[in-house]
Amino acid sequence: MATKNSTIWTPANVVTCVRIALVPIWLVIAEVARIQGHLSDGSAIAWASFVLYALISLTDKLDGYLARSRGEVTDFGKFIDPIADKLSVVCAFLYLLELGLVPSWAVLLVVAREFLISGLRMIVASEGVVVAASNLGKWKTATTMVAICALLLSVTLPLGILATVVRWVGLISLAAALALTAWSGYDYFVKCWPYVVGE
Repeated sequence: MATKNSTIWTPANVVTCVRIALVPIWLVIAEVARIQGHLSDGSAIAWASFVLYALISLTDKLDGYLARSRGEVTDFGKFIDPIADKLSVVCAFLYLLELGLVPSWAVLLVVAREFLISGLRMIVASEGVVVAASNLGKWKTATTMVAICALLLSVTLPLGILATVVRWVGLISLAAALALTAWSGYDYFVKCWPYVVGE
């Protein structure tokens, strides 16, 4: 069972902070690759961009594993982990929007859902209630990361059949992620509604 920890600098929280620090570094590398025309040419900088984002995605699972396996729970961790998740996903979607790989309405759906969930969390927290993450939310996160990584890989690989197949994998994963984004947002809203109206 997780217990309160006396320090905020647990291994899980350190990993989360590193993840946040890596997001702007990734974005700079990705933008340099785009501006210099190194996308879809298999260049080192394009690969660096993809590998770094894949690493950021994997650390999302790592900090959760560390927190659970070590029984370390901090208020700082509860605060900073959702920020890291939102930052990495929204920045990636904006970059993919810039590349023309995702439509603007998809970005709006993702951002609107995050605003909705954040607002609902503040309301239920004021009531001293914690609404546990559902499996829908976990599947949404997993498919979103797969979609982003696949789409980033598709613009890293040289133009050809493999890049096209990877892009389709990314687009199909994106469709699933968006459906789960809407569904999980609705599910969370229904669970929180009694606290919103004071029932």
